[in-house]
Amino acid sequence: MATQKQYRQGIRFCTTLLATMLLWFGLAYKVHSAQDNSTICLTLLHTNDNHGRFWHNQHGEYGMAARKTLVEQIRAEVAAEGCYTLLLSGGDVNTGVPESDMQDAEPDFKGMSSMGYDAMAVGNHEFDNPLEVIRKQQRWSSFDFLSANIYDSAGERLFKPYKIFDKGGMRVAVVGLITQSTDKIGNPQYVKAFSFVLPEKEMGRLMPKLQEEADLVIALTHMGHDIHSVGTDVALARAVDGIDIIVGGHSQQPVCTDSRGELVANYQPGAPCKPDFENNTWIMQAHEWGKYVGRADFIVGKDAVQLVDYRLIPVNLKTSQSNKQAFVQSRIKPDEDLQAFLQKFHNKGGAALRKVITRAERTFDRRDKRAFPNVSPLGSLITRAFREFTRADIAITNSGGIRDNLYKGDVTVKSLMQVMPFANTVGYVELDGRELRQYLEAIALLPRNERGIQFSGISLTGDGNLSIGDDQRPLDPDRVYRLATNSFLAAGGDGYPPLLGMPTYVDSGVVDFTTVRQLLAGRESISPEEF
Repeated sequence: MATQKQYRQGIRFCTTLLATMLLWFGLAYKVHSAQDNSTICLTLLHTNDNHGRFWHNQHGEYGMAARKTLVEQIRAEVAAEGCYTLLLSGGDVNTGVPESDMQDAEPDFKGMSSMGYDAMAVGNHEFDNPLEVIRKQQRWSSFDFLSANIYDSAGERLFKPYKIFDKGGMRVAVVGLITQSTDKIGNPQYVKAFSFVLPEKEMGRLMPKLQEEADLVIALTHMGHDIHSVGTDVALARAVDGIDIIVGGHSQQPVCTDSRGELVANYQPGAPCKPDFENNTWIMQAHEWGKYVGRADFIVGKDAVQLVDYRLIPVNLKTSQSNKQAFVQSRIKPDEDLQAFLQKFHNKGGAALRKVITRAERTFDRRDKRAFPNVSPLGSLITRAFREFTRADIAITNSGGIRDNLYKGDVTVKSLMQVMPFANTVGYVELDGRELRQYLEAIALLPRNERGIQFSGISLTGDGNLSIGDDQRPLDPDRVYRLATNSFLAAGGDGYPPLLGMPTYVDSGVVDFTTVRQLLAGRESISPEEF
């Protein structure tokens, strides 16, 4: 005799197979609640990786006010059919745009509250801030911050692990999970006191309780979609039975699959989209910045979950046609009240952010790295600024801390902040030649800079020989050198050996982009060739 679990999986297989066929044949249709309440129709809306983009860009794309209009239109449509909605975020609301960063993302969290988000997964970039800022952001928010796998030093969870929503008598569990790698990629000063448990392990422990308390289980994650790694959405779906839906973030991609179940490599706005499907679990992610609102229409029963229709709805995205920008779909008019509310935050400090420092003759592309030694002109520019500010012999920074290009045209305070949005401070440490070589070997800059560390003041050859400083003299084991870096790496971020505890380490307290601003001040223009 089949077990209840086997029966449920069989029902789910049949219904999801039917839904998949409907999706591929384009037979989307309206769904209705059953008269006996044995099933409901549920529309799941989702976004992720907002990264401070509360305001539309210079082309009028995305923006929270337009997103609110779209969400409210869908809610009204769904309610008219007697159905229910959930609006979820896959996390990383913080970090990316100066107007947001300098205000602790207040417009973003209050904008999400205005839209009526139901829950958010805590993302690793929430930990670009100390815990007291995160708690302040929670107070600004009308929705729950969820994360089951973050523990403090006393072994207590830092956030609410999950929430049960009642939708027409159907119990829907939403469980928050964060990437375990937050302990390495998060700011060490802010994450060192916490433990991040492998999501598969944490979800496995929770599932028996969730299956008792809920009819539908949704994992709301900030882990990324990767078929080759542990601790990702795909790994979670394969490792833990019984998860109906995974709504993700972190890898900042539109998760759409083709008829073979393979990820679409270059998804185009407005094209059909079918979520990934692993171990009877639907996996979805809506790219980044609110460019899309993911919409999944389900029929949910006690023992069956059927996906009826799925789409990524562009939020005022444009495409080039005959060298003119045109909307992919009809323009969504921004909600007037929310637009007016956000305008105040957008204007705040605007004059200071628009101050022109110099002019870039051409774009400094952060990806423009020579095959060896893997340093871009932008990375060289930044680390040269570190060196000059601290009077250091050499300087390093991590490629992951350089988040945008420095584009051709006016270089403003805002553009520098977008290149370096984390507000890390610049510091330095003094090491003798032996210690310096050991450090450079530990971070894999020697012998071939395999991690693509951005540096200045070093001449490196493929066989591991190096010279130091502007005079390019060979490394002297007995000489004392000054190494400049940012506070993230000094604290042990990205797995670098920590420097903060060393007696010779000095934190200047000056934010990294400020040192670049000082280097560029008074220059009429700059070009990549100079660096």
